[in-house]
Amino acid sequence: MMEMTAKSKKLLHAQVEALLRKVEHFNKTEIENLILMFNTLMAEQVSRGRPANGLKRGKFRGVLQGTFEMTNAVMMDGVFRSFDKDGDGVIILEEWIRGLSVLLRGTLEEKIKHSFRVYDLNNDKYISKDEIFHMLKHSFIKWPSEEDPDEGIKDVVEITMKKMDLDHDGLLSYEDFEKSVLDENLFLQAFGPCLPEDTTIEKFEEVVFKEPEQ
Repeated sequence: MMEMTAKSKKLLHAQVEALLRKVEHFNKTEIENLILMFNTLMAEQVSRGRPANGLKRGKFRGVLQGTFEMTNAVMMDGVFRSFDKDGDGVIILEEWIRGLSVLLRGTLEEKIKHSFRVYDLNNDKYISKDEIFHMLKHSFIKWPSEEDPDEGIKDVVEITMKKMDLDHDGLLSYEDFEKSVLDENLFLQAFGPCLPEDTTIEKFEEVVFKEPEQ
């Protein structure tokens, strides 16, 4: 790693202090390490001729695949959308830190909001039957012997909606989703894996958050 200049160190210190006031769950050293990781990813992106003011979708998906072992394309696009709060198509530093705070150490309430944002594919504040079908179709394993796997998925969609659509309007609102998850935590990832496994999180933290050797 290149030696940081005095100017770079000053900028890093200012970024850490600002983010400490805005983001929960991380201490000063952890935020500093996540900023350095972000800067490395940005440098790699620029070196390949793709400059931007934040991480682009492809680069971010590479992190989800390589670091957090996510492979479902629909879910990865949803996680990108969850991080990209302003919807400008790139993930800036603050969105990176905020998103990881939820992914790694978020409260149940924060994770419910994250999952709902991932599952709301068209960002209309509701999860429809069509969206659930689309997500489950990309999550289920297809067996060659199945004549029409779509019918089985449609059955699952209907059963799920009966359990979670509390106001019976044919759509899942955030309130429907939140109440369902609070009653049964398994519904948090009902339509696909949008959070990393605990073991994956532990590996990430061991590498990224390790204290520097004296």
